[in-house]
Amino acid sequence: MVSKVLNIGLRSWQLICSILIVGLIGNAIASAYAGNPAMVNYDMFVGVFGLLSLLYLLPVTLLEGYNFPMLSIGLDALNVLFWFCAAVATPAYTGVHSCSNRNYTAHNHIMNGAFNREKRCREIQASTAFLWFGWAAWVATLVFSAMGGTGGVNMRGGIRRGPAMSQV
Repeated sequence: MVSKVLNIGLRSWQLICSILIVGLIGNAIASAYAGNPAMVNYDMFVGVFGLLSLLYLLPVTLLEGYNFPMLSIGLDALNVLFWFCAAVATPAYTGVHSCSNRNYTAHNHIMNGAFNREKRCREIQASTAFLWFGWAAWVATLVFSAMGGTGGVNMRGGIRRGPAMSQV
């Protein structure tokens, strides 16, 4: 249905985005001295959930005979939901101003948790960008999974009607 090369490329991009999210957010968490807000922890959850999902989704993209379509659709749908929530909520919590603005980083509860607030701010903003790029890839693979996963399903109603007039 969909080009295998395109699907592998999208899954690879999802892997790259997930690794970058885990790395950026992990570094922001490691630089914290007074704990982390739930938003930062949720971003880490999203990256790790994406990586765990790709443990199944990458191999079945290469070996389509082992694919269980409903599981692929379910994992893609959950990732679309989780990544979208993180991509919207993170900039909403941070307010997205200039990281060079010391007043902004000092009074923002997400940025004001590290000794180097400007670095933490840039990591959070970079992770937001990769959340959006990753979300777009998850949406595309959800569409491809849904198109390929419903091929054997009869979408017509279950009630059989009588013969058509041309058959009488």
